[in-house]
Amino acid sequence: MSTYVITIPGTFLTPPAPDVRAAVERELRPADPRQTSLGRREELRILTVNENDTFTVRLEVEAADSEEAEDRARETVAKALTVAGVPADAAPLGPAVVTGIDV
Repeated sequence: MSTYVITIPGTFLTPPAPDVRAAVERELRPADPRQTSLGRREELRILTVNENDTFTVRLEVEAADSEEAEDRARETVAKALTVAGVPADAAPLGPAVVTGIDV
């Protein structure tokens, strides 16, 4: 097993309220990439929301390979959004990308 840092872009189709953003970050906190050497070095934020309501999620995932890591990351983000009250169709996700590997 390796530790992967995965980046997933997305778009909030409706601007998220500050409490929604905080709830998403809370749900994602266990997968915070700052726990990895890459995350600390690059000062990665778990959730970045831009002025145009696009966002980027960066998280740490333990997996056997990059495909499994990308799948787990997408599931984690989708679940965090749902728990925060954001339906899947209100925040479509882009493709997951391996940003780094911490072996």
